[in-house]
Amino acid sequence: MKTSIIQIGNSKGLRLSKQVLEQYHITDEVELIFEKDQIVLRPIQQPRKGWDNAFKEMAKEGDDKLLIDDVLAEEDFDEWN
Repeated sequence: MKTSIIQIGNSKGLRLSKQVLEQYHITDEVELIFEKDQIVLRPIQQPRKGWDNAFKEMAKEGDDKLLIDDVLAEEDFDEWN
């Protein structure tokens, strides 16, 4: 894909189409990676994005119970001294 460098105030920048922004899930920021003879734009990864809402929904549905018993209940901590 070819795109033009445009004037933005005293700087210059790239204009990305709406389709490209949506396809690569780019919102406000990108990561710039400088490699030999090229610059790579990568969307900022947010691996835990949306977890807060998911946990709230799980609690509302009663689906936030522990799946295993208390692992440390049988541990003898005196043995460690």
